[in-house]
Amino acid sequence: MEGEEHDRNGVHNHSCAPRPRVSHGLSVFEKLAQNMQDISGDRGVLKEMIRAGSGEKVPSDATLILKFSGYLEHSDRPFETNWFRRYPRLMKLGEDITLLGMEVSVLTMQRGELSRFLYSPDYAYGTMGCPPLIPPAATVLFEIEVLDYLDTAESDAFCELSLHQQSTFLLEKVLKIAATERQFGNYLFRRDRFYDAKGRYKRASSCLSRQATSEEENAQLNAARLLVNLNMAITYLKLERPSSTLIWGEKALAIDNKNVKALFRCGQACLELREYEKARTFLLRAQKFEPFNLEINSELKRLSSCYKAYMDRQRAMCVRMFAPPSSTAV
Repeated sequence: MEGEEHDRNGVHNHSCAPRPRVSHGLSVFEKLAQNMQDISGDRGVLKEMIRAGSGEKVPSDATLILKFSGYLEHSDRPFETNWFRRYPRLMKLGEDITLLGMEVSVLTMQRGELSRFLYSPDYAYGTMGCPPLIPPAATVLFEIEVLDYLDTAESDAFCELSLHQQSTFLLEKVLKIAATERQFGNYLFRRDRFYDAKGRYKRASSCLSRQATSEEENAQLNAARLLVNLNMAITYLKLERPSSTLIWGEKALAIDNKNVKALFRCGQACLELREYEKARTFLLRAQKFEPFNLEINSELKRLSSCYKAYMDRQRAMCVRMFAPPSSTAV
């Protein structure tokens, strides 16, 4: 689910952007249209694939990560683009994608595909256009790359239900939806979108808040909750909110009091909060289970250094407080 090679250097090849009017009485768009596929059935949306993708086509309720640029005819400069953003924002079909032509387009695409499209005014900005950028009745060209998509329709619909309605679903279904939300959060976390990841992890946690009806159900719920709690703990650490990290780390420990990741996160949180004794307790417990873990041992060294600096400051403060007043000339 990584970006394509041409994007890693932050450079986009604009070779398919419109050029000045050509000879033989055909404009740039008219010439392009001759070799493009009609995907709307009325030639309102025409497509030319530049690079094929793989896998299934984008589903109708997907959440997408797209790169796109829109051009007017005879213009090399896009009137709208997100091509140079390192992490494009998530766009949900039917909500964030409001241009009809773009919605029609992406439903024909696969993960990793790069294509160009021509939109007639009915599929773009209409007879009025969008002044001052888009003139009336303008045909526009869009280049679109589907970096990735996630089919979140099922989990989105579930999370809109009341808690009572959610409780009527089979546990297997609930666990699947929670896993989808957690995986979505993982995807965002790996791309440093920690605030967005937190939102998905919270949704996963909410899905798992139901009461178990048996020991077996409780074990399954706790296994899923543990993963979410650990993810929430490290996400809050990345968001520089150690108090929240500690809360979610301790929730994880309530499920598994020997979980090394939970002990480590709690230790990190306490270190950031300057609660050095608590940090030491958590980190030593983690080290007991994994004595050769480099991260744990490194954090214990950092704790020692921070604690020494803290004690030095305390001693210096005491010296200043109890030192005899210096004599001054009157």
